[in-house]
Amino acid sequence: MTPISLYELNLQVRSVLEGTLSEPVWIQAELSSVSIRGPHCYVEFVQKAENGNTFIAKAKGQIWGNKWALIRPYFEQTTGQPLSPGMQVMVQVEVTFHEIYGYALNVIDINPTYTLGDIARRRQEILRQLEEEGVINLNKELELPVPVQRIAVISSEGAAGWGDFQNQLLNNEYGLAFTVKLFPAIMQGERVEQTIIAALNQIVAEQDCWDVVVIIRGGGATSDLTGFDTLALAENVAQFPLPVITGIGHERDDTVLDIISHTRVKTPTAAAEFLIHLGVDQLMRIDNLKAQITDGAQNLLHQERLRMERLMGRIPTLWELFKTNRQVKLDNLFMEIRNGVRTLLDRQQHRMELITTQLHAASPERIYRLGYSVVRKNGKAVRDASTLQDDDLVEITLEQGIVNAKIQK
Repeated sequence: MTPISLYELNLQVRSVLEGTLSEPVWIQAELSSVSIRGPHCYVEFVQKAENGNTFIAKAKGQIWGNKWALIRPYFEQTTGQPLSPGMQVMVQVEVTFHEIYGYALNVIDINPTYTLGDIARRRQEILRQLEEEGVINLNKELELPVPVQRIAVISSEGAAGWGDFQNQLLNNEYGLAFTVKLFPAIMQGERVEQTIIAALNQIVAEQDCWDVVVIIRGGGATSDLTGFDTLALAENVAQFPLPVITGIGHERDDTVLDIISHTRVKTPTAAAEFLIHLGVDQLMRIDNLKAQITDGAQNLLHQERLRMERLMGRIPTLWELFKTNRQVKLDNLFMEIRNGVRTLLDRQQHRMELITTQLHAASPERIYRLGYSVVRKNGKAVRDASTLQDDDLVEITLEQGIVNAKIQK
């Protein structure tokens, strides 16, 4: 038997494919990723089993610049949204095979009436059901305890994201002490829902031991996030008695879990940084309030002592006659001071809690961490997209840094 080279084999495969599928064909598939690079658009098509999220087919595809320039505005104008992961699409493709890059689908047309895919529709249905049940904002309404030190983590054991989280949190530059425990779960595939719910049940069993729950997962393909878009998991997190922080490792993709959790950050490392900054802010507020309370108590004692001395100085000749009387009044005075200090402490403690809540809600850093940004043109914030023109230069402020961009409508 005479062997052939890999190149010869790939040539034969190409010949068979292009000979058998010489004409374009229409296919139905779901988009698991969409990436625009230069004038071209690169996508990944997937198909799932009918009864589950298991993938039974995947294929890479591309829309070359000359087609993308026509397909993009037509699709967006018809559907009112850009081509994005999670959509079910109907596309006309040419089957191609390259000796080096392998099998791919060259998209030449799209049917825009075949719009949102199963993932997006299911996500909206889940959110709508949670809203109807009145639980969609329950976890967000929980107050973060002061301080946040006891952290229950749900992640995959041995995952890089779990390691990054520990390293960032436990080796923080401020010397803050945290108690961290991992409740292992599978963070990819069909067992995501089952194992995360099991971990949440374990945490509930020792609820008094923890301040918050952190669910973290490193980066991966968009198609791997489907396990975080299930009704049962969303209901468990939404109604969980402790605040839940998510750092699932995707900047562009919001899962149902992200939407209903108390706080959503981008990555496991960002989750650790959020807890560290929260701890630093809390300590600073507590130290400041302690100093204010101490100074107030000392001033009050000093003033009362001066008043007592003045009163004693006015009646030196009657001191012996009124000694017993004055001793009783002095005891009452000290009791008033003690009660006054206690009342002041209670009021300052309540004020501290109100200030903590207000500062956290109004923090610009919190707004940026939610994914919002500020666009400025010539130093002024842009509030209306219609004021921008092609080739305008703008400055975009994000949570981490500032970037400059040119407007292209």
